[in-house]
Amino acid sequence: MSETLFDDAGAEAQRAQEPLAVRMRPRTLDEVAGQEHLLAAGSPLRRLVEDDAPMSVFLWGPPGTGKTTLASVVSHVTQRKFVELSAVSAGVKDVRAVIETARRDMGMRGTRTLLFVDEVHRFNKTQQDALLPAVENRWVSFIGATTENPFFSVVSPLLSRSLLLTLEPLNETDIRQLLTRALTEERGLDGGFDLAEEATQQLLRLAGGDARRALTYLEAAALVAAPAQDTTVSTITLRDVERAADRAAVRYDRSGDQHYDVVSAFIKSMRGSDVDAALHYLARMIEAGEDPRFIARRIVVHASEDVGMADPNALQVAMAAAQAVELIGLPEARINLAQAVIHIALAPKSNSVITAIDAATSDVRSGHLGPVPPHLRDAHYSGARDLGHGAGYAYAHDYPGGVAPQRHAPEEIAGRDYYQPTSHGAERRYAEVSARIKRILRGEGQPDAE
Repeated sequence: MSETLFDDAGAEAQRAQEPLAVRMRPRTLDEVAGQEHLLAAGSPLRRLVEDDAPMSVFLWGPPGTGKTTLASVVSHVTQRKFVELSAVSAGVKDVRAVIETARRDMGMRGTRTLLFVDEVHRFNKTQQDALLPAVENRWVSFIGATTENPFFSVVSPLLSRSLLLTLEPLNETDIRQLLTRALTEERGLDGGFDLAEEATQQLLRLAGGDARRALTYLEAAALVAAPAQDTTVSTITLRDVERAADRAAVRYDRSGDQHYDVVSAFIKSMRGSDVDAALHYLARMIEAGEDPRFIARRIVVHASEDVGMADPNALQVAMAAAQAVELIGLPEARINLAQAVIHIALAPKSNSVITAIDAATSDVRSGHLGPVPPHLRDAHYSGARDLGHGAGYAYAHDYPGGVAPQRHAPEEIAGRDYYQPTSHGAERRYAEVSARIKRILRGEGQPDAE
């Protein structure tokens, strides 16, 4: 009896030393926060857990979204022997040893094996190929967890034999639910702490959709806060979270004045060519948990609104940064965003693009439309020629320089100059080209032969 009590006490002490994120790991699918799209009744993941169905699955998602958690839940409820490998330390020898043992157990005892490989993208091609026979012949059920795009990091034969399930970053409601559970449950902080709302907001910002990060910071903040005495409950304050995370809270409300003020300052700093101020506001938004896709969209707009034809490459750089945000996400995408901000802030500026489209839009909204000139109308259908459509149309490629002296705009707006290029940067050349073309179109000059 005493030995049993000792063993229980030892196990309890060992569990108490585990990180809070490990202690709070869900034990059933119903305890999993977020990922509703993967946990619906009848979903492949539900079948794997509830029906013990044999299958091969890749779990792809950012850190802290529940990949290891889902594998842990499966390990608790499955009737299969659960074996876990980490691709960081395991090699081909380890993989083959697990597979061989699984085959032997299946043949001799009828015991089936579930193999979980964490960070599977770290396996090289040879190591991944070693999994193929076991997956194809179902000697094991396989779960691979990865933060990298499997289409780039996993060999095609293995991926084609597996289900690919994508995990999304947890939202603030999910993270708040996890924090509440960690504060109250016995395996967590067991009701010894309250969490001030300001501290909660800071933890939500720091988490960035990562449950593990949120619980790690909560545990650190609880150590910083005054320990509970007897029945007294200590309150974890914003200051405790700041000290634990060694990061000051960024005063920023994504739906209030601070959001609009910082975004406005960010845009105006890029427009004003103050690269350091623009980078400051970029960092401020990222640290406050602003959606990086929102930041990327503002940069793309600015590339045309305030740089435009003065540096046509600015839009390409901005679009590349936006694509990088979608492809790799934060924190790495902050580098791509910063590159785009630096490029645009230092680029020559011109607002001629937005001025041009706004002027054209204003005329249209004011009713300055006019019919399309007859020589430009569609002449492909039967009877169009009889209506005079296309008559007298000058084919531009038949003229030197590819410009024919003819009117394209409706008579109502003939002579309107919407595009007013500046002499800044590359737009100086476009200003010269535009002026020359307009003279030709209006019959005031001759095109250069090319």
